Amino acid sequence: MDIRKIKKLIELLEASSLTEMEIHEGEESVRLSRHHQLPSAPTAPTVPASAPSPVAAPPAAPAQDSAESSPVAAAEDEGHVVRSPMVGTFYTASSPEAEPFVKVGQKVKAGDALCIIEAMKMFNQIESEIDGVVTRILAENGQPVEFDEPLFIIQQV
Repeated sequence: MDIRKIKKLIELLEASSLTEMEIHEGEESVRLSRHHQLPSAPTAPTVPASAPSPVAAPPAAPAQDSAESSPVAAAEDEGHVVRSPMVGTFYTASSPEAEPFVKVGQKVKAGDALCIIEAMKMFNQIESEIDGVVTRILAENGQPVEFDEPLFIIQQV
């Protein structure tokens, strides 16, 4: 394939909203990919910033797991435990300026939003499964959560 054609394809890719283009001409093919996700560069520093936390967390995690197992068991006696359906970052509100979805002592109905978990740049709203009163919020705003980690305790009404 002629270099002038490749340059023209690059110009077309840059002028369009496409992120990837593949052209086949006989036995020759060219694949152009624009990793225009430069916002990934800022997330790269946050990933290393998060990485030391989990490195520090494993020593704390066994202690936390043994400490959590009894409070969670006790918490299940207190009410319904809402667990994280995924790994991600826990947020109590839709934006830093917004009011939290729920507070301790607040009544909720099944389907009411409790929090948001960000996973792979997707924001997933976590909803209450039952009617009740929020008695405890177990996760901290902006902190990573694991799959099946307890987030809330709701006392059924």
